[in-house]
Amino acid sequence: MYVYIAGLAAVGVVMMSLAIPSSVAEPAENAEDTRLANLFQAYLEEEFRFHPLFATQQGNHDFDDQLDDLSPEARQRDRKRIAAWLERLPQQIDFQKLSRDGQIDFEIWTHALKYALWLAENDNRFEYDPRVYGEYISDSVFLLLTQSTLPRERNVENAAKRIRFIPRIVDAAKANLKNPPRILTEVAIKRNLGAIAFYEKDIYEFAQQTPGSEPLATPCKAAVKALKDYQTWLEEKLLPQSQGEWRLGKEKFAHKLDLELQAGLTADEVLQLAEVEAAHIERDMYAFAKQLWSRHFPGRALPPDDEAGRRETIQRVMDELSKDHGTAETLVADAKKTVATIKQFIRDKKILTLPEPDTCQIVPMPEFQRGFSVAYLNPAPPLDPKAVSLYAVAPPPKDWPAARQETFFREYNSAMLQILTIHEAYPGHYVQLAYSNRCPSLVRKILASGTFAEGWAVYTEQMMLDQGYGDGDLGLRLHQLKFYLRAVLNAILDNQMHTANMTDDDALKLLVGRGFQTEAEALGKIARAKQSSTQLSTYFVGRTAFYRLRQNVQRRQGDSFDLGTFHEAVLSHGTLPVKYLPELVK
Repeated sequence: MYVYIAGLAAVGVVMMSLAIPSSVAEPAENAEDTRLANLFQAYLEEEFRFHPLFATQQGNHDFDDQLDDLSPEARQRDRKRIAAWLERLPQQIDFQKLSRDGQIDFEIWTHALKYALWLAENDNRFEYDPRVYGEYISDSVFLLLTQSTLPRERNVENAAKRIRFIPRIVDAAKANLKNPPRILTEVAIKRNLGAIAFYEKDIYEFAQQTPGSEPLATPCKAAVKALKDYQTWLEEKLLPQSQGEWRLGKEKFAHKLDLELQAGLTADEVLQLAEVEAAHIERDMYAFAKQLWSRHFPGRALPPDDEAGRRETIQRVMDELSKDHGTAETLVADAKKTVATIKQFIRDKKILTLPEPDTCQIVPMPEFQRGFSVAYLNPAPPLDPKAVSLYAVAPPPKDWPAARQETFFREYNSAMLQILTIHEAYPGHYVQLAYSNRCPSLVRKILASGTFAEGWAVYTEQMMLDQGYGDGDLGLRLHQLKFYLRAVLNAILDNQMHTANMTDDDALKLLVGRGFQTEAEALGKIARAKQSSTQLSTYFVGRTAFYRLRQNVQRRQGDSFDLGTFHEAVLSHGTLPVKYLPELVK
């Protein structure tokens, strides 16, 4: 999973920010392109002043010692400002005078403004999702200490100043939140406990400071006091009131999905395509499982070739393969072990040119970020591209019983960790987003499309094995197909949970019975579907766009097709909506 940056005046669209040094910008092709670039920068600089967290997330550190005003009044001003820019943009830019690249940038920016306003009116996280305040409480300081290239002493000073704003964030949460869904409050309660632990002790390790020393000690003590009070409020006041509906509903889901994907597909079309693709994957999984049967069950007859027998064959083979796994103590180290072999394969097979130097770090996911996904990639920000990228992995919760923890590690076994690293890092999110940071278009570089990012990552999983990664290991291929089936079922789950009143039991049957997932993985995905809408569809839709583009280009070019050249051409245009790929990549 790629970490989506809250943006566009903090109302929900993926957004990166501001204050672009002149050395970054490249000359525009014509005067109208230049006018558009200058107007976009002026807009960003304005947003930057109002939203210091954006600055940190995107690598500009001028406001690292401040934090956003999230009061109801400030958020209302944000919406008015976005609406004003949406009206202003076509008045000041002549679309017909733009180059085609400029027109695409204009369309991306306009769409982002419209999406932001729709979210503010129809899916406002600040009113229904207490998790969002954790991004300001914890992530805002964590980023200073982990992804800033400023001197450590400066980052510590900025962190100390920023921490002083935490009580104000808590006050805003209490003022804004209105009847959230219970599951979101439950996750916020767990994450807030992680935030308290962070400010009580963990922050000193990240800051490389003596525990209890200044300048962190005083603001941290005040923050802990405010967060403990917030914890009581979450548990005793907000949780009992958390009766909100997490389902988006058919009409809103269809509208939001169209805004999110920008792929020319309706919600019904995505669902239909996913159902067809799932059947294809199941067929392929049976073919590989059948070849592995005698190796794991020598002398035992293959189950009958009917629907039940095929599922039994796949499940029993997967059960045997999943026994090769690590523990909570070795999870991060096990993920690190996959890197060298994967990177060498990419070089040897000329999949693409890897970023140098490699700034990707594999780390345990902080507790205040857990409860949504097992792993994420938080890239180096576009305005500080030499900063590290974080590939974070989360072990199962400590309060899980031993049997449930075992199912987690059977899901994320040694083969699955290789696929996960391909997806999150090489040549998935880390590599793609490093290429994106080189894109000369400021609009295209920072208004990132989640469908592009997730689609590329899923595309690379099969591509790597098709090119020979794993030396024909059938077990690895079976896990890759399972991982891809998960992406396809994500789209079905996303749709049915939000539009068709799918129950938890029905969702379990889908993910465990059809997707061969362990119960722990399935329960986590069901919880994730309740915490988000439309994001789970981006994996399958994006992958479909990349796969079709590859087939079309390769068919046209024939023997002259070069895979590495194709990949680098695809990644050279920034993380933009996939609908533009066919005209840009020829």
